[in-house]
Amino acid sequence: RCMKCNDILDNLLKVMPKELAMSWDNVGLLAGSKEREVKNIVVCLDLSEKLIEKAISLKADLIVSHHPLIFSPIKNVTDETSVGKRLVSLIKNDISYIALHTNYDIAAGCMSDLVAERIELRGEPLEKTASMEEEDVGIGKVGDLEKPLKISEIAKLVKERFKLPHLRVFDGGEDRFVSRIAISPGSGKGMYKAAYEKRASLLISGDISHHDAIDALELGVATIDAGHYGLEHIFIADMAQRLRDMDKAFNVFEEDITFPDRIA
Repeated sequence: RCMKCNDILDNLLKVMPKELAMSWDNVGLLAGSKEREVKNIVVCLDLSEKLIEKAISLKADLIVSHHPLIFSPIKNVTDETSVGKRLVSLIKNDISYIALHTNYDIAAGCMSDLVAERIELRGEPLEKTASMEEEDVGIGKVGDLEKPLKISEIAKLVKERFKLPHLRVFDGGEDRFVSRIAISPGSGKGMYKAAYEKRASLLISGDISHHDAIDALELGVATIDAGHYGLEHIFIADMAQRLRDMDKAFNVFEEDITFPDRIA
């Protein structure tokens, strides 16, 4: 007997409860039937049209993505809009669709913890949002490295650990030693303020604007921009393993179609 979509979602939400998600977010079952019996699952970061075509070719019953396809309320579902076209395709092909976004980012043992582990950073949430089993959880992490490193050394470490071709480094031309650093996977818009408040000398994140980078440097916080994809793509392998552990009968396909930007 195959597990149903709703059983899978219930199991995942025990680890990353909906209540942890930010108020502006949209997580859970976003399309399809909760009663859908599931054997083939596709895990991805973003639900693009190309990804859905691949899922159809793999005879997927379920897609689990990190970023939700639906953020804002929509008044109709037709193939005349980009989002509507993808939703029509999912429903037409009887593919259920789950998104696990900021609840995954925040939950213990998920995004923030996993990114921190990769660069051997131990610490507290950069921005506390809740508590799980008496443990503070939230967006990102901040803590001290075992020994101070130059910003260039940390940039090299991030590139190696996350398999990235390049990064953007804003250090004001001073490749100084730092020991207390902050991470904020995904978009780091405005997060330099939290890094500064927690006494970090370096913020590693994505989507850091030119003006944010300058304002951060004025406060003594250097930034490394790994891109929105850069730190978060680890969702794919981690979620795929969680699903395989849930039921050995699942065929789980890891589809990393959201490639990082490249230098042209």
